[in-house]
Formats: sequence, C-alpha cells, structure tokens
Amino acid sequence: MNRTTHILSLAIVLFLLIGCENSAQKSPVDWLIDPSPYKSFIRQSDDGREIYLENGLIRRTIRVVPNVATTSFCNLITGEEFLRSVRPEAEIEIDHKRFKIGGLRGQPVHNYLAEQWLEKMISDSPSFKYSGYTIGSTKKRFEWKKRREWMTEDVRWPPAGKSLTLSFEADSELVSSLPYLKQITVKIHYEIYDGIPLMCKYLTVENHSSRIITINRFKSEILALVEAESSVGNKHNWLLPNITVETDYAFGGSMSIESCLGKSVFWETDSLYRTQVNYQRVMPCLLECRPKYGPEQRIKPGDKFESFRTFELLHDSWDRERKGLARRRMYRTIAPWVTENPILMHVRNSDDESVKLAIDQCAEVGFEMVIITFGSGFNIEDESDENLRRMKRLADYAHKRGIALGGYSLLASRSVGGGNDVVPPRGMKPTFGNSPCLESNWGRDYFRKLYAFFEKTGMDVLEHDGSYPGDLCASTDHPGHRGVKDSQWNQFVKIRNFYRWCRSKGIYLNVPDWYFLNGSSKTGMGYRETNWSLPRKYQEIIERQNIYDGTWEKTPSMGWMFVPLTQYHGGGEAATIEPLKEHLVHYQQRLANLFGAGVQACFRGPRLFDSIETKKVVKKWVDFYKKHRAILNSDIIHVLRADGRDIDCILHVNPRLKEKGLAMIYNPTTRFINRTISLPLYYTGLKNDVVIYERDGKRRRYKLNRKYNVRIDLSIQPGGVTWFVIEGK
Repeated sequence: MNRTTHILSLAIVLFLLIGCENSAQKSPVDWLIDPSPYKSFIRQSDDGREIYLENGLIRRTIRVVPNVATTSFCNLITGEEFLRSVRPEAEIEIDHKRFKIGGLRGQPVHNYLAEQWLEKMISDSPSFKYSGYTIGSTKKRFEWKKRREWMTEDVRWPPAGKSLTLSFEADSELVSSLPYLKQITVKIHYEIYDGIPLMCKYLTVENHSSRIITINRFKSEILALVEAESSVGNKHNWLLPNITVETDYAFGGSMSIESCLGKSVFWETDSLYRTQVNYQRVMPCLLECRPKYGPEQRIKPGDKFESFRTFELLHDSWDRERKGLARRRMYRTIAPWVTENPILMHVRNSDDESVKLAIDQCAEVGFEMVIITFGSGFNIEDESDENLRRMKRLADYAHKRGIALGGYSLLASRSVGGGNDVVPPRGMKPTFGNSPCLESNWGRDYFRKLYAFFEKTGMDVLEHDGSYPGDLCASTDHPGHRGVKDSQWNQFVKIRNFYRWCRSKGIYLNVPDWYFLNGSSKTGMGYRETNWSLPRKYQEIIERQNIYDGTWEKTPSMGWMFVPLTQYHGGGEAATIEPLKEHLVHYQQRLANLFGAGVQACFRGPRLFDSIETKKVVKKWVDFYKKHRAILNSDIIHVLRADGRDIDCILHVNPRLKEKGLAMIYNPTTRFINRTISLPLYYTGLKNDVVIYERDGKRRRYKLNRKYNVRIDLSIQPGGVTWFVIEGK
C-alpha cells in the first residue's frame, strides 16, 4: 500500500466524523475496521411522503406521493449524492406492452435534482402506482448447509439487515384499456444490510387474473447517476460512477465478474440528459439492470415471477485497495459460503487404490478434500448400480478419515448430438465452440443424473467445468424452452437451481465461472493452463504474481491455483515436481507461496508425498496454515508485487482477530537481503502500539507512525521466505 492509500484512509475517518447533513448516525469508526455501529433501519417521514432505507453508511430515499420514485441515493460517509435525476422505479413488458412501475415527471433539467422541484412533479402516467408497503428482515435467497470445519469466520446467513416491499397496482388509465391488469400486482423488494454500504433490489409479478400472461422484458433498476467525469469529446473508456453493481444473474465470466456484467448490468446513454457536457450526448450515466435477452416467461394464473437480484455497493474512495476491500466484504456478506476454504488435492486416477491412497495421504498431512480430477476416468453420468455402489464405498471411506470426496464433470464445451446441442441464432456461435442445451432432453437427463448421483453416493464435492456460459438456443423442439427468447433465462434457472440445491446439502462447488452469488465457492485465481508447463522456477514467481493480482477483488478463499505434481499440458520433467523428493526445495516453495497466501491449489497427481522427508515438508506448511488459518483466510493488503528482482510481500489483515496481521515476505533473488521495510497497518485496526514477531521468535513492541505504518528490520536469505505476525499490545 502506498502513501496515497494511507492519506485516503485517514480522510475516510475524517469524513466519518463530519458525516452527511441529516445523517441518522455519526461515528468515527471506519466500517471496514469495525462495522458494528452501522445498523440498518427503515422509516417513513412524518408527513408520509417518503421512506428512508439507511444504515449510517448509505441512505436511499424513496418518494411515495404522488407515485414512487427514488429521489436520493446518498453516501453518508462522504456526503456524496449519487442520484441526479428521477426515473421510474422499474419497467416491465407484459404481453408485448411496456409499463412503468412508479415514476415522476416534470424535472426541468437532469444535471441535478433540487428538492423544491419534487413538490411540483406529477405521477408518470399511465403506470403501475404505489399501493402500500411492508417492512421486515432480510431473508435467505436459498438454504445453505455450512461446512464449519473449513471456515474461520462466524458469518450470518441471511445477512443482518432490513427489507422493504413496495406494492403497485395498474392505474385507472391502464385498467380501462386492459382490464386484466387489475389482477396483476407488481412488488419491488429492497434489502439494506448492517455494517456495509450495500443494498439489494428485485421485483416480483403476481398473476391473480384468470389468464396466462407473458413477462417479455423487465428493468428492475433504473438509476440516473451523477457522472464520474465530463468530456466534450467522445471517449472509448469512460470513468463510470463510483458504485459496484452486480447481479445474481451472472455467467460466462471466464473467472472474472467484468465479463458477466453484460448479461444484466448496462451503463446506457441518457436521452433526457440534454444539458450534459458531452457534445453528442453519449456519456454512459444511466444504470439499467435487465436481462440482455428475455426472459419471455409465461406466468400461469396464481403463479409469481421473480427477477434476478441486483446488489449496489457505494464506494467512499477511489483508492484501489479500499474499493477491493469493500467488494471482498460484499461477497462475505451476500455469499458467505465463499469463506469455506478446504485444503484440496486432485487425484489423477479414479480406481479404488488410487483414490484411497490420496485419501490416506490427505488425512496423514491434514488435507481436507479429494477431487477425482478430469482425465481420471471418473464419470458422474454413469448411473449403473456398480458405479454408484463403488462411489458410495469410496465416499464412506473418505468420510471415516475426515475427508470430503467428489469429482469432476464437464458440461459445456462439448457436443452431445442427437438434436440436443444449442442451436445458435444466425450470426452467433456457442461460447466454447460447442455446447449442449441445458433444456434439451439430454440436458434435463444430465441434471437428473447429477441430483441422483449425490443423493445415492453421499459425495460432497462437485468440480463443474464448462458451467452454463449463457448460450442462446433457437431450437423449438427442446422441452424446456419455447424458442430463443426464453432459452437463456430457462437454462440459467436450470443450473442455478441445481447449485442452490447443492449448497442446501452441504455439497462444495468448485466452478470456473462467476456463480458465487448462487452457491459456488471457488474459481480460478490466475489461470493460463500452459503456464504450468513452464520450467518449475518460472512457476514460483508467476504463481505469486497471480495471487497478488487475483486478490484485489477476491478473498483468498475465492480462488484456486494449480500445482502440477505430474505433467500437465506438456513441459516434461522440467515443469513437473514428481519425483517429489528430488524437487523438494521447489515443492516447499510452492507450499509456502500458497499456504502463506491462504490460497488453496489443486495439487494434481497420484500422491502428496513419496518419502518421509517430503511428508514432513507438506505437513509443516499445512500445520503453519492451520495454526494461522483465521488470519491467512483474511483479506490481503498488496504491499510489493513479485518481479523476481527483489523481495515481494503481501499482508493479511483482520481487526477482529487476536492475530490482526500476518505479512508474508519472499526473496526470489540469489543474494541476502537486509533492510528496513514499512508495513501498512491501518486495516488491522491498531492505532498506537503493536507487537510483532517473526516466525515464532521474540516478540517486540513497535509504535505506529501517523500514517499507521510500522518499520521493521528484515534479513532474508537467498530464495528464502519469512513471515511476521502482528498483534495488539
């Protein structure tokens, strides 16, 4: 962390002291260090014209008279108003007719919104109009059976907070032209969470009429936000408002959220904003959350449609580290299963002897999970009695030894034929070249086999490769969708429901796509397969670079790395570690890299150790990780990125622990390095004196400077690694 970061961190504290006018809570506590003062509440104004959702960090103000519209979205930390213009609270297209949900009109300009204008604004009609509200607590999106043995945080599910539901009915003008709309109720749901500047929003449509209706399209969120920059000329890469927006309708992400956002989060130009600086009025400052295609869902009488959920995180700084910490806190809050971080091995063969050897070795050194890997012969689609009985025997054996067991299955990136593959619309092609349609006969049978496999075998891990990437399907013969318009929504719901079912059963999901908000716990941390065919020495530095780069927005537990104990994608003897005892120095370095970062790797091979010496090395680093597991699973502050020329350093921080920090320092050079280094300890929550010890050495007291840094003396041998533990006085 650089000097600018510390200045920004101090500025945040000052902002907390100053607060925002009319803020309900004022506290000098930084929410990233201590979130406890910031409790959520929902209240209505004395005159009944407004409802406020706030938690001391953010406030969303919703006008309900003469109709519903969000009129303020304020960051109470900085006093920054994010909203500049009023829009409908949502839009929905039913039976090919588009309707506004709420909305006010009459705003004279759209650069900003003055409070006095609101009194003169009128209902945006025709529309669905507000009919009432209810307040409650947050609810689970789905059931989650925790695996506490892999967790170090006491996370809540659902997250603590409050919920608001606004109900809407069609106004008289709509009912006069479409009488059945009188029996259609639209509800908009909001959640605000304790201790984090984060909100959730989604909508439901209830069909109380006697006819089938079709939800063709919807926009569940429309926010005209204050632009982050102004430019007279056009730009290729606009700076967007300082808000993170994600939805649980995410797929095809190639291990990053940015690739998923184009499915449901859109930054549009604003045709009403005619007074913007940009000459051609193409500045992207209108947020719309909607599916790119469809959903084209038919809702029968008495049934209900539910949209995806949108999560909005308001940032109080542009500092990269602080924004990353906020996003990591968001995942821990709304997807707490990502805090499960089992130590895992990929066993290369699926025969009984190989799997049992892997289980036994894992149990001996403290590993916690075995995944029967790709290319092993494991076939989750084999539903023969013989295979299911054998898999159950192996699962029972693993569980007796305290090991979770599961295997690999490939979904997309293959062709299954028989009219079951996706039929791409003209001009399109499947994401991975080939893919089955999840709502074809084959797709439905595939998921039936998966449900049955886990129910009958008791296995508790799925590594699901080629998870649904979002391919459209134009077939009209598949039983699970009518055509292209409903194909993406239906296929996504198919896999989403399966993943949620898995989490209700305690089945761990390792998925190389951004399904975190629907139950997945891990995806790749830094992934280029051919890098693991490079010579061993190169892999050491690249591994630490990938971890450093991959943990800006992921927690350590959200990403996996890879260790090719045997050859993987070529490279021969120079790239692999087997025989392990002959490359023990390198093996130990990989263990130090990974366990020191709290990032688990897929150790792929037939065994974890091949000698007493090798076993001792593996167990040494497993024991190190388990001793410091809580702090190693905590957030990483990025101090010095690996470059092979000098030391590199990451710093784990967690103000809620006794061990409030742990710095891992590596020396990849061929020379001794002796120097004084500075560790940035602001996010440990420590303010004055700290106690630091190297490895298990002598404890020394240090005093933090005004930037919350501490300077320590370091002596590290060539190719060496060391660590410093930071505690309060």
